[in-house]
Amino acid sequence: MIPDVLAAFPTIEIKKDESLSHYTNTKTGGPADYVAFPKSISEAKTLIEYADAQSLPLTIIGNASNLIVKDGGIRGLTIILTRMNQIHVSDQRVVAEAGAAIIETTKVACRAALTGLEFAAGIPGSVGGAAFMNAGAYGGEMSEVVETVTVLTPQGQLKTLTNAELDFGYRHSSIQDYDDIVVSVTFTLKSGDQTTIQAKMDELNTLRAAKQPLEWPSCGSVFKRPTGYFTGKLIHDAGLQGHRIGGAEVSKKHAGFIINVDHATATDYMNMIHYIQKIVFERFGVHLQPEVRIIGEDAQVS
Repeated sequence: MIPDVLAAFPTIEIKKDESLSHYTNTKTGGPADYVAFPKSISEAKTLIEYADAQSLPLTIIGNASNLIVKDGGIRGLTIILTRMNQIHVSDQRVVAEAGAAIIETTKVACRAALTGLEFAAGIPGSVGGAAFMNAGAYGGEMSEVVETVTVLTPQGQLKTLTNAELDFGYRHSSIQDYDDIVVSVTFTLKSGDQTTIQAKMDELNTLRAAKQPLEWPSCGSVFKRPTGYFTGKLIHDAGLQGHRIGGAEVSKKHAGFIINVDHATATDYMNMIHYIQKIVFERFGVHLQPEVRIIGEDAQVS
C-alpha cells in the first residue's frame, strides 16, 4: 500500500497519478504515483526523510532533458527539482540550486562578468543533472568549473563533496555510484570581460542551433562517444538517418539525436536505441553505450 503523500504534505505541491510526459524533453513517459515539487532544500529534505521512513521508492528528476521515462511510469514518490532554482554570485563563485537551469546559470555568470561556463550556454539540463553526469560541450566539462556539490543522502543527511571526491570522468561522477541527491552546486570561475563572454556564448548557441534539431522534442545526445569514433558519424554511415520506429526518428540534421516527430512513446525510443546499437555493431563492430538515463517500468501488456 502506498501512503497518502498528498495528506502528509499539504503545503508542498504534489500531484497524484501524473503523466511524466508533461515534464520530459521527449514528451514521453508513463505516470508517476506521486510527483512532488519542493521549492527549497529543506522541503526536499523533508520529502526524502518521509520516503525513507515509509520505505517508499524514491526517484529524483531535474530538467528531464537527457532522460527517458518508460511507458509504465514510476512507482512511489518522484521529486522534480526544477523549482529549487535559486542562483547566487559571491566573488568568483556561482552557487546554484540543483533545479536551476544550466542555461540560466551561464547567463547569471555572464552578467557578473565571470568566465568559464560559456561552453554550457546551450546545454538544456539542470545544474544537478549536469554535475551528476559531468555534462560537457564544445571542449568544456563540469569537472573544470565545479568546486563542490552538496547532496542529501537517502536518509536526508546533508554532505558536501569536493571536486576530487566527485571523481569526474567522461559523463561520470561519483554521485552516480551512490543514491545521493544533488541539491546545490558551487562553481569557481574567473573574472572576465562581459562582452567577450556574451559573444562566446552567442557563438556557441549559433553553432548548436545550426547542427542540432532543437525544434523537435528529444533527449539530447543519446549515446556516449566511443573511443576513436564520432557517434553521429557511425549512425550516419550506417544509413540510419531518417529511420523511424513509431513516432521516433533518427534526426536528419544530427544522427546522434532521436526526435519525437509523431506522438512517440518511450517504447518507440527504446526500440530505436536497441535498433541503432544492433545495426552499428553489425556494420562497424562498435558497441554504442547510452548516455541518456533510462528509468521507470515497462508498460504492462494486457
